This record gives sequence, structure tokens and C-alpha cells, in this order.
Amino acid sequence: MQRLCGIDEAGRGPLAGAVYAAAVILDPARPISGLADSKKLSEAKRDALAVEIKAHALAWGIASVSAQGIDDMNILQASLLAMQRAYQAMVEQFGVHATLIQVDGNRCPKFELPCEAIVKGDSKVAEISAASILAKTARDASLLVLDAQYPQYGFAQHKGYPTALHLERLAKYGITPEHRRSYGPVKKLILSS
Repeated sequence: MQRLCGIDEAGRGPLAGAVYAAAVILDPARPISGLADSKKLSEAKRDALAVEIKAHALAWGIASVSAQGIDDMNILQASLLAMQRAYQAMVEQFGVHATLIQVDGNRCPKFELPCEAIVKGDSKVAEISAASILAKTARDASLLVLDAQYPQYGFAQHKGYPTALHLERLAKYGITPEHRRSYGPVKKLILSS
């Protein structure tokens, strides 16, 4: 039986927090309607779908690489590592292996089984859409935790992205351990201090 695993990541662009990835194998007997690229869905819709995916998928896994890890290896390598970890987490949690992996984007992490990179896969392949939703909701939840730790930065609003508010707070309060030091605006602050 063909088992397709979709993998996607969330959080390549932000200046703070980890990059997340998710792996999902959907159950053909329990279809989930409304799957789409997580960026095209409202937060409420994403949250509702994430619950449904976890309840109805054959298997799923979520993993991350920290801001420190991103700085150590670069965001591309960190994203690929998060994808490998998400697949591994899925296998460990459910004992289910895929026969084929499809990844959103143009690069495949190294896997022991066939892997295809699909540009805009999160809007073309249901399994990748589901992975994109799990990765995004997990990352957003982690930013709410950061918001509680560092309330003055407004992480709940901007989710770590380089918005005017985030850049203003960064300039005012400095860099947290969760900021990615290799990213331009953060690096600039370090060099100017």
C-alpha cells in the first residue's frame, strides 16, 4: 500500500524562535475537508484543522530546531533537519513508515526512502497542507510561550516576524536568547552595541 507522507516547515523568516516542521500521513478512510496552505487560513481555522488532523491522520509528528541551532548551521540546514526530526518523531510515535515523502519547496532532506520536493506543495498536496498547518500552529503556540517570558516584545502579535513593532521593541529592549543572531536586523543591533 502506498503511504504518502507530506512534510512542511514554518518559521524560516522570523527573527526569533525556533523553526518548526511537521510530517503527516493522512488516512484515506477519514478525509479532512478544508486543508490548504496554512498561510491562507485564519488562525481559528488552522487551530480547528490541527485538532482534526491529529485525530484523523494515520500518523503525524512535529519537531523543531532552536534559534541557536539556526545560527549554528543556517536556516536552510535547520529547516531540513527539523523535517528529518519531524519524520522521525512520527515514526517513533506511531510506528508507521511512509513509502514516499513529499516536501514543500525545492530541497529534500536526506531520507532512506524516496523523497520529492514540490514547489508550492502546501497548496497542491493535502498531506503537505496538513503538515503546514501542524508546523504553523506548533510554532505559533511556542511564540505564545515566548510572549509570556518576554512580554515587552509583543511576540503574540508579530510571532517573531520583522514587523515595525518587533524592530522597535528590539531596538528598545535589546536581544533575547531566542533571537536569531545571524539574521540581518539582529546582527546589526549586535554590531552597533
